[in-house]
Amino acid sequence: MIRKWLKNGYMTLIFLFLYAPVAVLIIFSFNASKSRSVWGGFTLDWYRKLLENDEILSALRVTLIVALASALIATFVATITCIGLDAMRRRPRTVIMNISYIPIINPDLVTGISLMLLFFFIRMKTGFATLLLAHIAFNIPYAILSIAPKLRQLDRNIFEAALDLGCRPAQAIRKVILPEIRPGIVTALILTFTLSIDDFVISYFTAGSQISTLAITIYSMARKSVNPQINALSTLLFVSVLTLLLIINARSSREAGNAKKTARKTNA
Repeated sequence: MIRKWLKNGYMTLIFLFLYAPVAVLIIFSFNASKSRSVWGGFTLDWYRKLLENDEILSALRVTLIVALASALIATFVATITCIGLDAMRRRPRTVIMNISYIPIINPDLVTGISLMLLFFFIRMKTGFATLLLAHIAFNIPYAILSIAPKLRQLDRNIFEAALDLGCRPAQAIRKVILPEIRPGIVTALILTFTLSIDDFVISYFTAGSQISTLAITIYSMARKSVNPQINALSTLLFVSVLTLLLIINARSSREAGNAKKTARKTNA
């Protein structure tokens, strides 16, 4: 019993350490005073002023466009890549998969500087195009990581059965394979969209001076002064990302439950 209490207390302290700053930020986003230490009453004025700030709205528009476009393109490329890798032999497939995981474990700082140098050497002017390409580049490995397990769970005989029944290879992929791995594709789409919205380091090195995302705008505002609008904007970002992550976890839990039910029926 004592061990259980110690374990629960330890976990509680960890979560308090992680989320107490976020809780303070959310609370002070409703503070009528500009002070970071004095509570001046409840207000929604900072959210209203946030929605009237043209700089933030422009950054939000760029962020959403880049996030949506990069998520769609990265998921599409990752789907094709996973289908191709699944048809390869085990050894080359393992080598390529290990290479694709390097950007995931690689620090964002290294990835951002590498992409910046690449665009410099190919004489590509930084702006929206470089920002979008950078987001696609770092999103693809995460999309592969979400889709590849679904293909590994798929029965290889399904594709051959579709061919035997008269489907062409493209039809078999479109009508048989893609519906079976759809949960992984949707998860990859949501995950890459979330990562793109949340990114700062890679965007900072590849966006240039003519375009700005929300993360870069928040950083620029925080360097000048601590504006309460930053608290409001950070709160909205936190809630949005948390909602998307909860959706991903809910989908994963539901898929795991469906897989267990299917396994039980098969064994019965």
